[in-house]
Amino acid sequence: MSHSKGNNSDEFGDLFGSDNSGLMVFRIKNYLSEKGYKDLKKAIAAVVLTNLVLFIPAISVSVFIYELLKPFLGQAIDVEMLWVSFGIALAGIILTALAYANEYNKCYVSAYTEVGNVRTELAERLRKLPLSFFNKKDLTDLTTTIMADCTRMETALSHLVPQLAGQIISITLIMIILIVYDWRMGIATFITFPIALFLIYLSKNLQTRYDKKLHKSKLDAADKTQEYLEGMKVIKAFKLGGSKFSALEQSLKNLMKNSFLLELVVGTVTVGISVILQMGLPLTVLVGVYLFLGGTLDIFVFLIFLIIASRIYGPLTTVLTMISEYFFLEPSLKRLAALRNEPLMTGDKNIPIQKYDIVFQNVAFSYNKENAIKNISLTIPEGKVTALVGPSGSGKSTVSKLIARFWDTNSGRIAVGGIDIKTVDPEHLMEYMSFVFQDVVLFDDTVFNNIKLGRHDATDEEVYAAAEAARCNSFVDKMPEGYQTVIGENGSRLSGGERQRISIARALLKNAPIVLLDEATASLDPENEDEVQKALSELISSKTVVVIAHRLRTIKNADKIVVLDNGRISEEGTHDELIQNNGLYAGMYNTQQKSMDWSI
Repeated sequence: MSHSKGNNSDEFGDLFGSDNSGLMVFRIKNYLSEKGYKDLKKAIAAVVLTNLVLFIPAISVSVFIYELLKPFLGQAIDVEMLWVSFGIALAGIILTALAYANEYNKCYVSAYTEVGNVRTELAERLRKLPLSFFNKKDLTDLTTTIMADCTRMETALSHLVPQLAGQIISITLIMIILIVYDWRMGIATFITFPIALFLIYLSKNLQTRYDKKLHKSKLDAADKTQEYLEGMKVIKAFKLGGSKFSALEQSLKNLMKNSFLLELVVGTVTVGISVILQMGLPLTVLVGVYLFLGGTLDIFVFLIFLIIASRIYGPLTTVLTMISEYFFLEPSLKRLAALRNEPLMTGDKNIPIQKYDIVFQNVAFSYNKENAIKNISLTIPEGKVTALVGPSGSGKSTVSKLIARFWDTNSGRIAVGGIDIKTVDPEHLMEYMSFVFQDVVLFDDTVFNNIKLGRHDATDEEVYAAAEAARCNSFVDKMPEGYQTVIGENGSRLSGGERQRISIARALLKNAPIVLLDEATASLDPENEDEVQKALSELISSKTVVVIAHRLRTIKNADKIVVLDNGRISEEGTHDELIQNNGLYAGMYNTQQKSMDWSI
């Protein structure tokens, strides 16, 4: 989808600058695709056309009534004109039906298509953002942006902006025509319209302020609800229901209060403005009667203005009751724009990587202010097993994720096969790497499909072979539908060891030249650990392997062991060399050996 109008910060600056005088329809264009903006203009034109067509029956009714009143004015009824007015009214009804069908297609179909594309684009963009973005961003806020804010935009594009802009344009045209026709009746009929618009504009900041409060309380309530549900086991185990539920209860009360306040403000403003707006109809009657009795207004002109006034204020009042959504659209677009302006991780998709050694040169990285990795230099040889060990928080997982370019370094350089990974497109880099992390992520899909994520073009036989090598058969064979069994959200129907084996099967299927293992056997029971380690031996054969290990006995045979401490390299070498050095590694290893003798 092309979004040539909305892909830079300057254009979003124009969209959300301090000048709020422009109609949103002209400012929203910077967010829409080129086709989406064209469709919006077509939707507005369709609404204008419908509104104008609706006046055909109204005018014909005026002519019909005027003919019927002629005997009271001492004139003869023109029967032919009655039939003409009847024919015009019938044609107007047919044209109105066609105009409504055209309006539906232009307003609703195009709006849903456009916002559907926006959601897809945002999801694609999230996939290309660095993980640092998700560390600083609340996931509830992201979900709200993609779903609720996009829904608000969808409602605005389909129900609000075209109708409001169309009503304003068509009424302005009719107002000009009628004022030219009779300026006295024109002013009487339309004087409340600009007054209502001015009052709506004045109330914008008030309504927007309460909408922001409501949005914040919604996010807080969603966070507290999710926390309460995810922590249910802990709440039950430690009898925390009272204290934990009180926080949720308070957030729900705040949500209720802010919802009520917003509805009160919006309702008060809407009712007040509707009353002022609809004063135009009695004002038209009063001025018309006064001028008619004074002999300066023709009865036919009076009828025209009465019917048009009755036709205008009903639909316009309905549209203006939705004006709050018009104001609330801007904060939603700001959140969408902020997401779209997040810098993506970019790089060349065509750089061939032919060697698989990994080199860190003075690399520093921080999640927040304090560096997690502090100017380390490290070489991970091709075709060898390199283990990363160290105390918790020493930077082991960070090093592996920097290799995968889940984050970009703050300074320094990481090269794979001599190529700086910052110059490589992240998705292209992923083609050369397989992962088995301790925290396995699975999808609410079948076992087969979760394994096939490792390589989408794999044959069924290759998927089954990878699963067998990862020792998945032992639990899949017991499932009611075998490999076609749906495993629940994040594999909720599986044990930790079973989830880990699916992750290993994925890596086996991908068969990438670089393998990153983060405690791959940590969740396995003793019976399966030996078999999975054999599968891992097949996986890592002749590959560049980076292993993160807490149980040091599992990496005794690694070609190289790198010991990290507080974000720095403390020592490196083979197991025997590090034991002889009697440093941090030797102390950790000896402590673990002693703990193996502990029992209850």
